Amino acid sequence: MSGISQNDVAHLANLARISIPTDQLAHYAKQLDAILDAVDQVSSIDTSDVPAMSHPVPMTNVFREDVPGISLTAEQALAGAPAVEDERFRVPRILDEE
Repeated sequence: MSGISQNDVAHLANLARISIPTDQLAHYAKQLDAILDAVDQVSSIDTSDVPAMSHPVPMTNVFREDVPGISLTAEQALAGAPAVEDERFRVPRILDEE
């Protein structure tokens, strides 16, 4: 037990600018105590043989050769569009800027 007191909770709440009713201070003290006990348990594990990592599984990039392939013509791409203007997709204006 790390021994978080109600005064500690009130002080932390004040620092964080959080309003906690005085009748709830004991409740939060108990919860913070449990959290700190869990952190102590995790901290007590020997991880000296565990390499530092950013992801739990190895990550590798999959590269492929950039080879040109068959693609749609502009006319084919625009054929299914609901609206076309000046050989482009026409979409509703979302900004009032020119």
